[in-house]
Amino acid sequence: MSELIEGLPDAVAIRCIAWVPFYLHPKLELVSRAWRAVIHSPELFKARQELGSAEDLLCVCAFDPENLWQLYDPLSDHWITLPVLPSKIRHLAHFGVVSTSGKLFVLGGGSDAVDPLTGDQDGSFATNEVWSYDPVMRQWTQCASMLVPRAMFACCVLNGKILVAGGFTSCRKSISQVEIYDPDKDVWIPMPDLHRTHNSACSGVVIDGKVHVLHKGLSTVLVLDSAGSGWTVEDHGCLQGPMAVVQGAIYVMSHGLIFKQEGKMRKVVVSASEFRRRIGFAMTALGDEIYVIGGVIGPDRWNWHIKPMSDVDILTLSGERPTWRQAAPMTRCRGTILGCTQLRI
Repeated sequence: MSELIEGLPDAVAIRCIAWVPFYLHPKLELVSRAWRAVIHSPELFKARQELGSAEDLLCVCAFDPENLWQLYDPLSDHWITLPVLPSKIRHLAHFGVVSTSGKLFVLGGGSDAVDPLTGDQDGSFATNEVWSYDPVMRQWTQCASMLVPRAMFACCVLNGKILVAGGFTSCRKSISQVEIYDPDKDVWIPMPDLHRTHNSACSGVVIDGKVHVLHKGLSTVLVLDSAGSGWTVEDHGCLQGPMAVVQGAIYVMSHGLIFKQEGKMRKVVVSASEFRRRIGFAMTALGDEIYVIGGVIGPDRWNWHIKPMSDVDILTLSGERPTWRQAAPMTRCRGTILGCTQLRI
């Protein structure tokens, strides 16, 4: 007789449990010790992938509180708080964040902490630390360090591996080095460098299976060729502003509007004038929806008060007309968003 569900082999019982939504897992743990063991087992999450019951969650980290991440479950409109990231760097910021192999990865960055008495910033500008969060075991683990400490760099997932490029290293020196991480082997490998360094932060996205590195303030894009042997420069005339990739298409918020970028062409999708006063928010995609998360309002010439936000606004792109709606606000995180990505569980 099965320990899990009477009359069923454990292998079948696990596949039944795999259909239960992720937000209910804490309740399932209360059934018995055997159920708790299953909830924390790789077999359950492997079954979720095989059955197609895996769910996409949002992972968010804000300036307040320090080094804390939350997960948003769109199915239950519910926020889940993770254990505090155990890095010794206070107020880790300007890091890279992605997910692959069912884990959340936080890479590099530096301290955004300021001494309240002197106003001096913490001396740790760039680190090579790499942390992963396992939602199965519900714990953080330190991984192999990057070859080069970096902050404000491009970071994305290519074929299950994590690629980082450019950014700034110690002493705020801009760099062109590129490296790629294999999460299965826990090892970093050098890649061809970018053509040149730029004195600006950069970000990375994957479109049509190719890595695109975008530097703030530049309309040109660096694209890694399919063989991974070198970079080419393309001028897409990209707009500057918060960006999200939805089903392979780039959406940019600029001048109170959201545009869809199609090569060198762009078209207006919807108004976003309500976000003109908000700064430091995250714009990201989940499915066919765009999420605008957190940030701060003010100050302006009429009001010097700064209001940290925990709001979440969602733009649904499917249907005849894009529509906005609000989701449950973050329960712990608020203010400037330091990192945001999606995680499939």
